[in-house]
Amino acid sequence: MTAKPFDQVVEEHGAVVLRVCRAILTPVDADDAWSETFLAAMRAYPDLRADSNVRAWLVTIAHRKALDRHRVARRNPAPVDSVPEQPTWLGNPSSPDDELWNAVRSLPEKQRGAVAYRYLADLPYREIGALLGTSEAAARRSAADGIASLRSTYAQETAT
Repeated sequence: MTAKPFDQVVEEHGAVVLRVCRAILTPVDADDAWSETFLAAMRAYPDLRADSNVRAWLVTIAHRKALDRHRVARRNPAPVDSVPEQPTWLGNPSSPDDELWNAVRSLPEKQRGAVAYRYLADLPYREIGALLGTSEAAARRSAADGIASLRSTYAQETAT
């Protein structure tokens, strides 16, 4: 069995990887992580086993690129024109993101990752657990807790 051309892989899985990146990172960092994900994937694609789950493989690469982005963000100050009245939870000026993405970003790290990987990338809990460094059951619990938190938090924000 021959592998699909890489441009077909990007076309088939690009939107899912971008949604995952946007759920975990800021919009600008998400676009950069998406590009870095597919550059890294393009280099490694010829060596990918034929029976591999390509979506899970791409989301794993995106997860690692997101971690790299978080590490870089911690080391570098965020340049701004003026100091905001109230910083966001990251310490950056707030951006015009819609309320749902803000609610997703406010989840604890493992819940945010579990929600993104399960409901945006449609990964099985076993693979989510491996990405988050937890068990399958813990990944399932994190996703359930994250959705429950979103339901209560997002419902309160949209009601006001």
